[in-house]
Amino acid sequence: MNPFDIDPALIVQCSDSAFCAGAYPIVYTLIVIFVVLTGFAYTTLLERKLIAFFQQRVGPNRVGPFGLLQPLADAIKLIFKEDITPAKAYKPVYFLAPVMKAVPVILVIAVIPLGPDILIPWFDGFYYQAPLAWIDVNVGVLWVLALTSIATYGIVLAGWSSNNKYAMLGGLRASAQMISYELSLGLAIAVPVMIVGSMSFGDIIDAQRNIWDWFVFQNPLAAGILIIALFAEVSRAPFDLVEAEQELTAGFMTEYSGMKFALFMMAEYLGMIAVSMIAAAMFFGGYHLIPVDNMPLLGPLFFTIKVVLFLSFFIWVRATLPRIRYDRLMAFGWKVLLPLSIVAVAWTAIAIVIGDAFQNTVAYGIASGVFFIVIVGGGYFFLSREGDSLDTEQVDDDWADDPIVTGERRGIGWAALNLVGILVAIPIAIVQWHIEVFDRLRDAAGDPGTAIEPVETKPQQSGGD
Repeated sequence: MNPFDIDPALIVQCSDSAFCAGAYPIVYTLIVIFVVLTGFAYTTLLERKLIAFFQQRVGPNRVGPFGLLQPLADAIKLIFKEDITPAKAYKPVYFLAPVMKAVPVILVIAVIPLGPDILIPWFDGFYYQAPLAWIDVNVGVLWVLALTSIATYGIVLAGWSSNNKYAMLGGLRASAQMISYELSLGLAIAVPVMIVGSMSFGDIIDAQRNIWDWFVFQNPLAAGILIIALFAEVSRAPFDLVEAEQELTAGFMTEYSGMKFALFMMAEYLGMIAVSMIAAAMFFGGYHLIPVDNMPLLGPLFFTIKVVLFLSFFIWVRATLPRIRYDRLMAFGWKVLLPLSIVAVAWTAIAIVIGDAFQNTVAYGIASGVFFIVIVGGGYFFLSREGDSLDTEQVDDDWADDPIVTGERRGIGWAALNLVGILVAIPIAIVQWHIEVFDRLRDAAGDPGTAIEPVETKPQQSGGD
């Protein structure tokens, strides 16, 4: 990367300089933390403004111009709000749980590059080449999966340590929800890893330089599964069963107030930002909208635009879809998302094998396109068939005319019931017949428990008498 025709002799890798290697990570971390925390604060304002727009309301507009100081007012309110701790809570875990929820979410961002390497001019006349990332490890995908799982412990431990049944149920829901959707999330993330052959976020983003290279066009099924699983991962509507106020008051946060409550809210919105970055990096080109190697500062700008669009989508879904029932949440994860994620992985695997066999990217594209047509056509057929079968009037008519319900002796249902009854009755009849036979044999032989009485005989008289 040398967009300004700088003498290569003047370009120094940041890792090769002791000063740059020590100072740059600190400065970069402070900038990113400041931007992310500020973004968290204004994500709350974005949500309130967008939901007000969707519901034809005004939204926050009193504190500051256009309500832009509303996040500051909320922060001041929460700082001075009374902080209540339950008397019978397990206090060490109770205080630690919000931290366990917030810190892993911040660490997720550490392995996601925000742009290509940049050149930093310095007073010594050299240009230092530094990455726009904390660290780009070659197992970044595993890092993300591990930390998103650890964040769930914060919710579970918050529910357990509060000594409250509502909070405990919310924590248990979080653990069950994480297990259900983590499998689909891992399989969906495996698709870009298979395509690129690397678990580094930098390699995955660099493989999507142009819009037509984005992996969402190569496997939209995996992209959709990833987004849905990320909704469940951060417990956002319609998957916010861990804090369902209608059933659990506030779920795992029932006993939290003040700044500890604010920490949970911060973790939720930071989680939204983090999963938006994950989705953008895995399937939507990351910091590429156009190749930005020669314009590295456009990388963070493009990435920010994509993240804001994803955040708006999160908020739009919350304003549109109601919270689903808990049993349907679990059934959807195990019976729908998991099989579809296996299909998505098989889709990409077969397409890659075909492309490698013909040594041609065209063959890979054709195979992927065929799978896309088959899945879309099969899904349309299945959903249209399900829609017909779930027509309320038709179902009511079927039930009103069902011989199983009406008791009429006709139709295949009545015949099937009789067949099952006959098959069940045959062994019962055989057992009953054997019981009757044994009873008759016992009666004919007499009761063996009855003692035989001896016959009395008179003594013989002697002849002399």
